[in-house]
Amino acid sequence: MLSRTAENLFWLARYVERAEYLARTIEATLRATALPAAYAGKTNEWESALLTAGVGDSFAQHHAEANERSVVDYLAFSPDNPSSIRNCIEAARLNSRSVRTALTSEMWDTINSAWIELQQTWHGGVRSREDLAKFLRFVQETSLRFDGSAYRTMLRNDAYWFSRLGLHLERADNTARILDVKYHMLLPEQEHVGGPLDYYQWTSILRSVSALTAYHWVYRETIKPWLIADLLILNDTLPRSLSSCYGNLVRNLDQIGVAYSRQGPAQRHARGIRNRLENSDIDNIFQHGLHEFIQEFISDNNRLGDIITKQYLL
Repeated sequence: MLSRTAENLFWLARYVERAEYLARTIEATLRATALPAAYAGKTNEWESALLTAGVGDSFAQHHAEANERSVVDYLAFSPDNPSSIRNCIEAARLNSRSVRTALTSEMWDTINSAWIELQQTWHGGVRSREDLAKFLRFVQETSLRFDGSAYRTMLRNDAYWFSRLGLHLERADNTARILDVKYHMLLPEQEHVGGPLDYYQWTSILRSVSALTAYHWVYRETIKPWLIADLLILNDTLPRSLSSCYGNLVRNLDQIGVAYSRQGPAQRHARGIRNRLENSDIDNIFQHGLHEFIQEFISDNNRLGDIITKQYLL
């Protein structure tokens, strides 16, 4: 496979996954701001959404205040934000056009129809919360359709493996960022664990990664912050957990290594992160600092992306 084709497939999957993640972030923030005034925290949930998306600095260059209107516009529709949902879908469509023959018809139809609907229905943004809810649902359904069509229709070859690399690398980064920011930004310091604000904010973390039901299936307990961290970091059975993402990254990198009869630094680096996750437990992570653990993970995850690029995509 040409490195250009592999790169387009890799980034196509990343852009689709990123668009869904941003939609979930906005949806979770809307839930948090809809809480009764008695439960509202002293932090700005919309600033938290920007930090979660990693665009706080760039937002400040274009807007003076982080409120619902400005943040939703910047995360969803702004041409000034390279990672906005609109730009992600347009970039995904551009990448899919470049590798049209490597995609199944179902995958192409999903991306192309999403791009057309974006131009026709959402070119002017949204005017109400009802419109916003419809838009966020459209984005999430597009991602689900694309992921499902890839899983059900693609041959298990290098095109599929490079696509999955992009998806799981992006998903791992998103899960780590939302856990880190929500854990350390939303809950005021004076709020005690187990209070009403505590419960709703930790629930918002689980909803943002579609893991609320899974949490109750696994732990059968009330919401507890350390169990949320355990689920999202170490539980292999949750598709969006860091451990699950790296299990998939290692498997797909190994498949590529077998197909090309060569192992390299990408395989070794991914196995190192996977082994560290397997040998960790949540008590030790908290003892040494959750924030520090996640920051180190995000750095290592970004490094893996750079290594994959140098090894395969240049």
